[in-house]
Amino acid sequence: MEVLILFSILLNSINGSPVEDTKATPVPVVLWHGMGDSAAGMTGIESILKENIEGVYVHRIMIGGNIVIDTESGFFRDTNRQISEVCEMMANDPELQDGYNAIGFSQGGQFLRAVAQRCPNPPMKNLVTFGAQHQGVFGFPNCPGEMVFFCDIVRDLLNYGAYVEFVQDILVQAQYWHDPLHFDTYVEKSKFIAEINNEKTEKNASYAINLAKLENFVLVKHSEDSMVEPRESEHFEFYVPGQADVILPLRESPIYVEDRIGLKALDEAGKLHFMEVEGDHLQFSRQWLIDNIIEVFFKN
Repeated sequence: MEVLILFSILLNSINGSPVEDTKATPVPVVLWHGMGDSAAGMTGIESILKENIEGVYVHRIMIGGNIVIDTESGFFRDTNRQISEVCEMMANDPELQDGYNAIGFSQGGQFLRAVAQRCPNPPMKNLVTFGAQHQGVFGFPNCPGEMVFFCDIVRDLLNYGAYVEFVQDILVQAQYWHDPLHFDTYVEKSKFIAEINNEKTEKNASYAINLAKLENFVLVKHSEDSMVEPRESEHFEFYVPGQADVILPLRESPIYVEDRIGLKALDEAGKLHFMEVEGDHLQFSRQWLIDNIIEVFFKN
């Protein structure tokens, strides 16, 4: 009997223990692009992830059946419908059932946050947002890339009336338009950002519960962002209601003090992280992404 045990030990030392040889499966990563981009534009980020996390599965969110519809949906589509569609995608992807990390770029950041708040299964583990408009925007100063035609339409509709019902129904940017000069109108008429930030009269208690389940929530602000107005929205800060000059610090704002969506709980648990990267909107280096995000939050 002792000889058999010794032989088994020697065999394992030669061949390696099956338990030791089994590597933990890396947590999958979900990517959601910003305005004017598409799932195809996320291939570079996917490559960086795969080069630095061996065997990682990456899901690039695409709205609609092709890249053209996906790009157009960044401008003209009901945001709440998009969130529901993505929740269904996540639930139906067998690779994500044990949980996933997520990176949202520009408006894709607040959209993924909405997924975390509304659809806790499968669980989102770590959420990273780059240049997201978490408190919305009050300005549309610049246009991404070659999307001038679309941006002109957006500006025309916003000028017509961001809170007119049909504009709210079809224009993505109107759905996170946050007018501090007409705060009551914003709270009443906004169909997405005011609702997902729990600013409506009737609060959704599940939002705070679900978001607080994140292992980490990382908000990256771009120091010279010329597209997001105000850029402090990327760190959940916004103008004091009634004017468009003075920024109210996050920890003094109702969304934090009343913990309407779970930010205070995350902060007190050491899970809320504010980062700033030098440069304009969505500008960061490959090495910055590897050193500050992948190595810190995405390696098992």
